[in-house]
Amino acid sequence: MPITTGFNHVATLTTDADRTVAFYRDAFDAQVTFEMEQRDDHPRMVILDLGGGAALNVFEVPAEDIIGKQREQGHRGAIDHFGLAVDSLAALEQVRDRLVAAGADIGEIQRLGGEWSLFFRDLDGMELEVCAHAD
Repeated sequence: MPITTGFNHVATLTTDADRTVAFYRDAFDAQVTFEMEQRDDHPRMVILDLGGGAALNVFEVPAEDIIGKQREQGHRGAIDHFGLAVDSLAALEQVRDRLVAAGADIGEIQRLGGEWSLFFRDLDGMELEVCAHAD
């Protein structure tokens, strides 16, 4: 059995932290738990509570500091995408509607093994996924 208990946080880069925070607040009811202004040795950072003990750490950086081909799997950097969990297909359908309203580029809900899955791109073009157990 693993000694770890799951993910604590995922860190992401954006050129506009306020826009990113608004997107996750509108789509997922994420809440800001910490904010740090830019310093000489650290970019501006906002920590969002995504529920279940997981957080999204958002770093605001210049566009030239974001590397990779965001729309091409295998070329997005060290983290290709991350998946958020919801507790049912009904919740996933609700999230789909909220993502559309928040301006996300979304795919279709699909069954992948024992999971329902919905891929989407946030306002920075980052590929993400929302999943629900299918049982």
